[in-house]
Parts: sequence; C-alpha cells; structure tokens
Amino acid sequence: MYLQRFTRSAFAAAAVLSFNSALAFDIADDSGVNTIRILGDAETVRQSAGSAHIVSETDLETFEYTDINRALRQVPGVYLQEEDGFGLRPNIGIRGSGTERSGHITLMEDGVLIAPAPYAASSAYYFPTFGRINAIEVLKGPAAIQYGPFTVGGAINLVSTPIPEMAAGRVDVEVGSFSEQRLHAHYGSSTENFGWLLETHQQESDGFKDIDFSSDETGLDKEDWMFKFRINSDASAAIYQQLDVKLQYSREISDQSYLGLTDGDFNDDPYRMYLASELDEMDNEHDQVVLSYYADITPALDFRATAYHNNFKRNWFKTEGLDLDGSASADDFSRTSWFDVVQEVNQGGALAPTYQAILDGGDTLPGAIELRANNREYFSRGLQLQLDYKFNTGPAAHNLKVGARIHEDEEDRLQRKSTYHQENGTLVLDDYGMQGNAGNRVQSAEAKSLFVYDTIRFGDLLLTPGIRYETMDLERDNYGNQPLRDPANLSERSNDASIWLPGIGANWALTPKLTLLGGVHKGFSPPGNSPDTDPEESWNYEAGLRYGNNGLYLESIVFYNDYENILGECTNQSGGSCDIEDQGNKFNGNGATVKGLEFLASLDLSHSDAYSMPARFAYTYTDAEFASTFDSDFFGSVSNGDPVPYIPEQLWQASIGFEKAAWSLFANLSFVDEMCTQASCGSFEETEDHLVLDLAGQYRLSNRVTTYFGVDNVTEEEDIIARQPYGARPDKARAFKLGLRVDF
Repeated sequence: MYLQRFTRSAFAAAAVLSFNSALAFDIADDSGVNTIRILGDAETVRQSAGSAHIVSETDLETFEYTDINRALRQVPGVYLQEEDGFGLRPNIGIRGSGTERSGHITLMEDGVLIAPAPYAASSAYYFPTFGRINAIEVLKGPAAIQYGPFTVGGAINLVSTPIPEMAAGRVDVEVGSFSEQRLHAHYGSSTENFGWLLETHQQESDGFKDIDFSSDETGLDKEDWMFKFRINSDASAAIYQQLDVKLQYSREISDQSYLGLTDGDFNDDPYRMYLASELDEMDNEHDQVVLSYYADITPALDFRATAYHNNFKRNWFKTEGLDLDGSASADDFSRTSWFDVVQEVNQGGALAPTYQAILDGGDTLPGAIELRANNREYFSRGLQLQLDYKFNTGPAAHNLKVGARIHEDEEDRLQRKSTYHQENGTLVLDDYGMQGNAGNRVQSAEAKSLFVYDTIRFGDLLLTPGIRYETMDLERDNYGNQPLRDPANLSERSNDASIWLPGIGANWALTPKLTLLGGVHKGFSPPGNSPDTDPEESWNYEAGLRYGNNGLYLESIVFYNDYENILGECTNQSGGSCDIEDQGNKFNGNGATVKGLEFLASLDLSHSDAYSMPARFAYTYTDAEFASTFDSDFFGSVSNGDPVPYIPEQLWQASIGFEKAAWSLFANLSFVDEMCTQASCGSFEETEDHLVLDLAGQYRLSNRVTTYFGVDNVTEEEDIIARQPYGARPDKARAFKLGLRVDF
C-alpha cells in the first residue's frame, strides 16, 4: 500500500516539475523580504550581542537527517533526551531547562508558536516533520525575550522551505535499513508579483525493534504536505507590500510505546519490546494556516502582522500499567505503573520473579494489563504584530522592534482505559471501557504579550536592551471520569500570571578579530492551571569571547542560570506514576542553579584550493543542581545539591569532512555523558555515557543530480540513553540509507 502511494507521489511530483520547468521567471528586483527567519545568516549571528546558532540548509543536506536530535548535537548548550530513535517527539532543553517534551523552551516554525498548546499544555506531542525543514535557528540569552513565553533557556525556530526566486524544485528519494522509504519533493516559482511552493515529505519504516510473539512493526508511516504562496506589490511601489499564505497538513501513524526494558533484558537484546506493548500506536493529524502581511512603509519603518491557527489531534493507545491480581475493571485505577514494575525487577524485589514472568509474556488473569487511549485535541491561534524602526540619536544607530501577540490555546481530553490479559503469547481484550473513564477535561489559556527590543550600535559597541511583558489566564474544566460533560459533574479551577521580563546584551569588538559579549535577562515559564502553582522564574547571565581569522572561528561562552522556582510537569513521559487527575499538572520545585561553559570551533584544515576539509567541534560543560531541600509531587524527595535530571555534565560533537570536485565524505562523532534520570540518582536511575559515529557521503553525477549515502550509529553502540518513561531505551540501531537528489 505504502509503496504504491510512494510511487504515485513520486510520479506526480516529477510530472509537476516537468510541466513547470518552462515557467521560469526572473524577479525584477530583490526587494521582497524573508519573513520567516529571525536570525539572518551565520555572519550576522557571529556579530550579534547574544548567544545564537544557525544550522543551515547546507549543514542539513550533508547528512540528510530526518531526526532533529542528531542535527542539534552540533549546537552547544542544547540537551536532548532520546526516546524513540526517530525524533518524532523530541525532548529538547536549553541551558538547564527541562527536556520533557520540549515543554520548557519556545518552539516555533517560521516565527510562529508550534507546540500544540504552548500555554495551556506546553508538552510538544507534535513536532514538525524534520525531513522537510530547511534550517534551524537557536537563540539563547537576552535575545530570547523577543520570542516567549519560555525565556529561561531559549528559543528554537524551524525554518521551512522558502519560495524560490525563480522556477525551481527538488525530488529526493531514499531507501534504507528496516524497509525505510522516504520521499521529499517540492517545486515553486516566482514572478515579479507572485510566488508559490508545493511540498510533500513522506516516510515509512518498519522500525528497528522486535515485539515478543508478534510480527507487528515498530516504525512509522508519516506524510506531510505544505503549500505556500506570496502576493506582493511592485518593487518600485511607494510602499512595498507583501502577503504570504502558508497551508500545512500532516498525518502520522507510529508504533511507539513508553514501555522500555529491564536492565537484564536490555543487556540481552536492547531492541526487544515486550508483548504488553504490542498494541501501542500513535495516530495524529496536524494542520496549520498562517497569513503574514509585510509593509516596507519607509526606508526606516517596517510593519509585520501574522495570524496563525494550528489544529492537532492525537490518540496514543498505549499500555500504562499492571494490575497484579487482575481484579480491576476498566473503570478502576488500582494498578502499578510499568515504571515501578521495571524498577522492582531491576532491584530484585519480592515481586521481581512474578513481574519478570509477565514481562516475558506469561499468562495473566483477566483485567491485568491496562491500555489507555490518550485521545486529545488541541488548538493554538493568535495574532502577532511587529514594528521595526531605524533611527539615529547622535552617533548611535538604533534598530527598534516593538511587538505584541494575542494568543489562545486549548487541550481537550476525552480518554478511555481498556483492560487486557496475556494468554498464549497474545493480548486478549477483557473490558473495552467507557469513553472518558481515563479523563474528561478541557485545559485552556488566553495570553497577551508585548516586547520592546532595541539594537543600538555605537562605534565598536553593540547594545541590545529589551523588555517583555506576559499576562495569561489559565483554566481547567474537569468533568470527571465519565463520558458526558454534565455541568453537575464539573469542577473548575484557574490560575493567572503577569510578569515583566527585562534583559540586555552587549557585544564589544575589541579588535577586528576579537569580540567580547555578555548579557543578563529574567527567565520565565508559565505556571499550570492549579491556583497553588507559581510561574518558573530565573535570572540568567552569560559572558564570552568570539574570535575569527582566516577561516578559523572560535566561540567560548560561560552561562549561569539562577532559578527561583523551577517547574516540573507530571506526565507519563517523565516517568512519574501520575494519577489521572494529576496528569499534565505542573509542580514547583524551589531553587536550582545551572552553570556551564559552551565552546565552538570551526576551521578548514585543507589549506588548499583543490579540496577542503571542514572541521567543527562543539562542547558543553554543565553543572546543574537543586539549591534547596524539599519534597515535590513531581521531583520527589530532593536534597540540596542533588542533580537536575537529564542534564549531562559533558557533551560534545566533533565533525570532519573531505570535499573535492564532485564528491564529499563526512563523519560526526558525538558524545553524551551519563545522566541522572531522577534527582536521587540512585540505583537504575542513571543512563550510560554514549559515543556514536555517523558517516555520510555524496557524489554529484551532474549539476542537478546527486547520489548520497549515510550510516547512523556506525559501530552500533548499545548504551542505555534513557530510562523514562518505563525502562531502559537504546539509540537507533545501526542504519544505512541510499538516496538520489534531483534539482530542477
């Protein structure tokens, strides 16, 4: 079925490209604006007054990664909690922010908030299809206050494929290990007053794990479609105006589970999956509409307005726990989390033999195994406005930005719990359960924000003072664990927060080659809707040096984040045994400090015109610990000095390439230190350090046709890279891929 769809899509894309190849027009003037980038190019970033990084289109093409985790390893100060090996729902943190579902950083696509409900339920269960992303922009430090609401760690902006300046397109076809097939195709064109782009990305894999007693797949089937068009005035118009429209749709079915392995089973076969997870499946859809208007009013004044609407719905049917005596119905929640089951086996507790037999597929009593249809629908919509004004005050040149956003979002849960038992290597349904018996509630948020940010250049000194204001109202309507939304069963709660977030960055060119930078800003993360939860606040500092000379670039930055009130969110993904009523709740965790060093170096080692040898090294050292002793529903019992979970002390990536004429070969070597998965960092609460090598090569058959290959995890390292939610998990197994890229 998929191969037929894949072939039809490739044929259709090729037909469109062939038909439109004769429709090329040159743009008369280059006065159109790029409305999706927020950083500019790499040289602009290196001159900025704060820490920022770009992973360019060229960088992404080198390895043809479809997993953002692998692409982000080259950015210092970014932490990644691996989970499924495909990067479908990444866990990203910046400078000590929490990594769970990237719920503590500002995530954007083309400058628009992209998490399903950034304020009401910030966990990013949706993430843009990375295989279609054109570039990544990462902001840390004071510059991040322009892009709230999460300003503690920073912001990530994913840049989609731009509309080309003339008729152009690409078809990228790839096959690989585990029956993987991928198609990425796009075509677009521009005239003086109009431009458009049509794009699709489709991917399928059988997965690299095997389920006990089952031939079911453990991979994914995902399709993504995007259409953009632009209407603009003549370049010679008194006021240049431009309207951009973006439409996007994606659908994913992936056989992913939260249930990992005991350490003993992991050591025997890290790619094994237990029978209890056989039916686990994520089914989701996402659609987006974005309208952006730009006006170049005068040479000194620009105006932008962007309206956006995102819909996301998901049903993740997955196993949640075990009822040992099998007496529970689908409406009874007296079960043991798989996290506790795995820990009992690891620690050799009294129930370890019984639990191990069940994990191995042994027969159980009716009702023993709980599976839950975590059915949720989200929307996120808003309007953001920005004025850019350039002016001078004496010898100082200003670029003043004033922006505002009105936003609302919602998460709607109507979940169902079913019970099964294992019999002769098969999962047997006992009780389908009543719709709503695992949660029937709506969480919503209304938010307004305002920022003022000025870039002031005074000779060799660049200053960027700014301030952001966030105000929000958060609500939850809970109808209990039943199917109807009867007002008689309604319980309501609400919370609100308002805060001013100042910051300033500085960049001083000591010499044409050496630059000093520094900054301080107030960090913030929105609280939950529980009235006793406070926002996360921090003061964040950075200072460093940049050096550039004859192709050598060095950057070294120290940072210090002082949390007043760190936040955690109780989710199954975080490994907690959350009650139905507590799932999605945020909890305060008192103070914490995160300090560290980021280092980046790049150089062409060849010293030759005949070939090049680009090399890069990115390193991060972090010391993250709690600054007080407390008990928390999320963090557990914490002592002063305990480590913040999932923040490695050291991580680095070294890459080197060889490029000559029509071919190239690159290697990425990445290292992640062992990490504590709980603040207590006790037995079976640490990952293993992980050193992984990826290779990639390309050969250009002609100016328009390139063939490429890649090998991920060349030495097939089988380390425990995560223990959340329920047991030890590996990185992706060694995987080969071969592709053909055709440009038109």
